[in-house]
Amino acid sequence: MWYNNILETIGNTPLVRLNNVTKEIQATVLAKVETTNPGNSIKDRMALKMIEDAEKSGKLKPGGTIIEGTSGNTGMGLAMAAIIKGYKCIFTTTDKQSKEKVDALRAFGAEVIVCPTNVEPEDPRSYYSVSSRLEREVPNSWKPNQYDNLANTEAHYEQTGPEIWAQTEGKITHLVVGVGTGGTISGTGKYLKEQNPDIKVWGIDTYGSVFKKYKETGILDKNEIYPYITEGIGEDFLPKNVNFDIIDLFEKVTDKDAALMTRDIARKEGIFVGNSAGSAIAGLLQLKDKLKPEDVVVVIFHDHGSRYMGKMYNEDWLRERGFLTDEKLTAKSILAKKEQSEIVTIDCEKTIVEAINTMNMLNISQIPVTQQGMVVGKLAEGDILRALLENPSLKSAPVKEIMSATFPFVDMNTSIDKISSLINKENSAVLVEDENGNFEIITQYDIINAISA
Repeated sequence: MWYNNILETIGNTPLVRLNNVTKEIQATVLAKVETTNPGNSIKDRMALKMIEDAEKSGKLKPGGTIIEGTSGNTGMGLAMAAIIKGYKCIFTTTDKQSKEKVDALRAFGAEVIVCPTNVEPEDPRSYYSVSSRLEREVPNSWKPNQYDNLANTEAHYEQTGPEIWAQTEGKITHLVVGVGTGGTISGTGKYLKEQNPDIKVWGIDTYGSVFKKYKETGILDKNEIYPYITEGIGEDFLPKNVNFDIIDLFEKVTDKDAALMTRDIARKEGIFVGNSAGSAIAGLLQLKDKLKPEDVVVVIFHDHGSRYMGKMYNEDWLRERGFLTDEKLTAKSILAKKEQSEIVTIDCEKTIVEAINTMNMLNISQIPVTQQGMVVGKLAEGDILRALLENPSLKSAPVKEIMSATFPFVDMNTSIDKISSLINKENSAVLVEDENGNFEIITQYDIINAISA
């Protein structure tokens, strides 16, 4: 059997039992792994449904342009369908989204406009507003508006809900979903509750989002809104696809807990997933006391980990935000194991002869070059040799005439992996500025010494 095109492979994703990250939970926990969709996310389902509905209604005409504000996954689904169906795509997204998501959209031939995150939705610079303006200005264009287009919810009512019901043989007791546009939880939850009204539907929210307080009080509190790192869930407004009657409760998860759990799912379950999956499992763990041994919980794993390589799967990114304090060696711990010695530099106005004498006296092959106390370059034996072979009279010239780019700078929290990657044939060392503003140097020898100590 074969498929006529890639769109026919959307759906029928596997349901996989989790065994390690959920050890503290009495219930059976199953993950609906949506990364097996061709666009590697659950958004393929609703992207195709929105396009098909727009085609039927005449809103999307042959040769048209699809314009949408997207965090990346919906855009991927739309772009994939657009290729098969012959449409162009223009997407707006926020500067919070991972570079991998933007690069993936461009790989599918879409035009992507990156907009600022920290502005109100009605601000003309927001990715919502920019996409609406483009829809007005671009001829023969259509904006799906995934937030308010109820085809989003219908896709999951027609597909995701029935799949989960069949895969669990009707034994599901709880559905746990990170909530962004609201289509997944509302459509899936509606179908499941129609089969069994006792099924609980739990939405996972993030700090900085309005959903939880609105569910509990009916108040849209602007004071709840502030920037957050977690991607794919939470909002600063109320999309029409969020059906609060279907959702029994919301649980908020911190950026840190979401990021670390995202990594844990990959490391402990072997399932490479994105940030919203980490949020969902972290939220489920916070709610574990509400579960009994006989319960069957299904958690939606929305998208693929490859879209978060520069963020949740990057240890330096995690350390910069204070999320990771593991025992892996960092610049700080490498320096702590290094014999203390004052770093030798040479001023850029010193002559090349003086530099040669200093390097010979100290038996070193490279030396940082400073200007008014700041490191501005480096001088290596190879730089000197090449310069003097071309022009022997340069001996009396200032060092700045032949110096090369400075050693890479890292901070005290930079991991040993990152430092090692920066040391190569062009750079035999990295520079570190300590807490007191003093410069330290780390060489490959220092790394080897720290590992073996």
